[in-house]
Amino acid sequence: MVSFASSSQPRVNQITGAVVKAAMKVHSVLGPGLLESAYQACLAHELRKRGLAVATQVGLPVIYEGERIELG
Repeated sequence: MVSFASSSQPRVNQITGAVVKAAMKVHSVLGPGLLESAYQACLAHELRKRGLAVATQVGLPVIYEGERIELG
């Protein structure tokens, strides 16, 4: 569980609100039925418009049964 200091809670709430509003806008504009990549690109665009730093398709290490699995 992630714990945030009480002084950072307003910022967390602000970011959370921006993400939810951006996601709702993308869904209302595009509607259902598109590929995930379309929603991802539009959501990243919408978040950047709102002043948030966005990185997409960031590689993360995967450890499976004690071994690092490279994900291309």
